[in-house]
Amino acid sequence: MIFVLKPGVSKPDLDLFIQKIEARGFKTFLSTGTDHTVVCLIGNTATIDLDAVVQTNNIVEYGKRVTEPYKAVNRTVHPEDTVVNAGGVLIGEGMFQVISGPCSVESEDQIIKVAKSVKASGATLLRGGAFKPRTSPYAFMGLQEDGLRLLLMAKRETGLPIVTEVMNQTQLPLFEDVDVIQVGARNMQNFDLLREVGRSNKPVLLKRGLANTLEELLMSAEYIMSEGNSQVILCERGIRTFETSTRNTLDLSAVPLLKQKTHLPVIVDPSHAAGLRGLVAPLARAAIAVGADGLMIETHNDPAKALCDGAQSLDLVQFNDLMDDLKLRIAFEGKLMGTA
Repeated sequence: MIFVLKPGVSKPDLDLFIQKIEARGFKTFLSTGTDHTVVCLIGNTATIDLDAVVQTNNIVEYGKRVTEPYKAVNRTVHPEDTVVNAGGVLIGEGMFQVISGPCSVESEDQIIKVAKSVKASGATLLRGGAFKPRTSPYAFMGLQEDGLRLLLMAKRETGLPIVTEVMNQTQLPLFEDVDVIQVGARNMQNFDLLREVGRSNKPVLLKRGLANTLEELLMSAEYIMSEGNSQVILCERGIRTFETSTRNTLDLSAVPLLKQKTHLPVIVDPSHAAGLRGLVAPLARAAIAVGADGLMIETHNDPAKALCDGAQSLDLVQFNDLMDDLKLRIAFEGKLMGTA
């Protein structure tokens, strides 16, 4: 349920209205746009008499029930696009950013070399896995806390904000200096973790699960936003289908559909979608064409020796060549890259 307020409502009147609503056991989400201020109620609103609220509160212009199960992430509640500030880098509403780096942080030399190279090529955020969820318990699972230390070293060397994945809520205290917390595909419906990152004040990059619908992805984002964190980036990274010639099937239709349903920025990860480096460039170009707000691309200084996902990683020269192409396409779309 949402209430659209009349123009020029004073802060004391707004605070009193929200206080009365929350006293009834509801959480509220405030959306301040260029034309209207909207108060969204989160909870079981069946007990709310919509007409009575409108008639007894002279600051309310009208009320409306939101039929979709997701409320805070709904574009009905927040018509303007949300812009996420990721360590000074803006994602969404005319800003297009490229996140790049290795699947896993493997050594100081590796992550520093890759960070400097991808920055020179035009990437604006650095990715790298410190804690790695792996299908096999015998596979390389990252350098753990030491990997985080090396990522922060690369950040100091280059100034690039860092994006890295959290595995569970007990690790969150280690992410104090991380700019964007990634919730991976396997954890998309780890609701306890979603609540905890929702209580943080850090941007969250939420990846779509291997076999999840768009509504399920939006409901997972709702978990985060319902805890007060509005800085959420959605990531389409491919879903599991009957096709076996690629690692996953990239659902490009998800990008414009999500843009219709939600105000949150949407990026695309073509590396995990394809699992093959030869498909990363065409899928990246396609993502720009369908309206994505950014890309996440795996890049390694020596993919043949990578400890994780080398087959889908571009080398530094391939990434540079791709960025030269993408910059022209991004400019043609009228979008900008860079910091705030």
